[in-house]
Amino acid sequence: MVIEYMGVQEISGSLIVLDGVKNASFEESVLIRLENGTERAGRIVQIDGQHVVIQVFEGTPGISLTNTRTRLLGRPVEMPLSMELLGRVFDGAGRPIDGLSDIFPQTRRDVNGTPINPVSRVYPRNYIETGISSIDCLMTLIRGQKLPIFSGSGMHHNELAAQIVRQAKIQGDDAGFAIVFAAMGVTNDVADFFRRSFEESGVLNRVLMFLNLSNDPIIERILTPRCALTAAEYLAFDKSMHILVIMTDMTSYAEALREFSSSKGEIPGRKGYPGYLYSDLASLYERAGMIKGSTGSVTQIPILTMPNDDITHPVPDLTGYITEGQIVLDRTMDKSGIYPPVSALPSLSRLMKDGIGEGFTRADHAAVANQLFACYARVQEARSLSSVIGEDELSPSDKKLMSFGRLFDSKFINQGHLENRTIDQTLDLGWQLLSVLPREELDRIDDKMLDKFYKPDI
Repeated sequence: MVIEYMGVQEISGSLIVLDGVKNASFEESVLIRLENGTERAGRIVQIDGQHVVIQVFEGTPGISLTNTRTRLLGRPVEMPLSMELLGRVFDGAGRPIDGLSDIFPQTRRDVNGTPINPVSRVYPRNYIETGISSIDCLMTLIRGQKLPIFSGSGMHHNELAAQIVRQAKIQGDDAGFAIVFAAMGVTNDVADFFRRSFEESGVLNRVLMFLNLSNDPIIERILTPRCALTAAEYLAFDKSMHILVIMTDMTSYAEALREFSSSKGEIPGRKGYPGYLYSDLASLYERAGMIKGSTGSVTQIPILTMPNDDITHPVPDLTGYITEGQIVLDRTMDKSGIYPPVSALPSLSRLMKDGIGEGFTRADHAAVANQLFACYARVQEARSLSSVIGEDELSPSDKKLMSFGRLFDSKFINQGHLENRTIDQTLDLGWQLLSVLPREELDRIDDKMLDKFYKPDI
């Protein structure tokens, strides 16, 4: 027997409060029928005896205190899943917005996911090639890894995300590779840019998109990454595919979580964010990985904008604790016209050492990456000295470093929006740059490898 509850006791922001509710469950789905006959979805977020607080995804405008009917559905928020998902576009709550029919599901899954037993995890190996030299060489993305991009407002992170979607590929059978793209709080023109970019490049058939627009209900943003990750887990672990999940912008997600927490009257933490922000972000990021019994993988690239370019802001700060490295975009490089404006020294991939080298990328990969990092760190010292005494007064070795630094920024980091470099092209380019420097300066590479690749006449 289905019981409907008539009227609501209280409305607060995106929340409604019911009293006298029996047998309710935390995270249970709710269907709310308004006085005009329209329906809205919600979920139970707080229970105190028979006192129940419900989060309304489409917002509370138009909800009547007296004539609203609420029905508990007896199940959590679920995502319909099948192979039909690929090539489709959904809103933040998983409803189709591409003008096509609803998904005919093979199964339905709780969007909150199921925690992966750490013992069942498989250590991530093998790499995903993005076609972007700075990422592929210096901070290689490994299957099953979570590698965030830290950006600033107004920088080219959207273009970088679109380029990764267009160019990302794996070794071997590329048919088993797909991308789940989740956009949260983006404007209509940004959403159109992503859709147009994927359609024109012909990759839309292997992309599953979730779009939560800036004028959509802000609370719906809390569902968007969960729906995306539920679809990714189904494709990876049920269908043995390799899935790359790109989520932008996680700061918009965290701000929606802050608004939700405030409407519940919870005690705020740093900068008004809820005290459980760390565990909430971890519940999303830790859904990446590989598990025993499945050949598939879920890899994550969360993109987040740092307010005032502050890397110590709670969202990037806590993200850095959970993830396995980061890609940091630099505003100075962005303003000077370098794309992608990847700042090499603060960026790293903690898992790349086990997914590169012979059998994965190329035998010289680790040595080239280490030497480029070491030389570029010395470039910063030479630039600091040059700003004091002038470049003309530098020693010959420091002048060589300055020349190397300019080439590194303009030739290696900088590449076109449509330029797709293979890993061999990237490593060969790295050797060209290292060949600018005297051989004795290359102390991170053994003589055998230098004999093979070092060509100072280039």
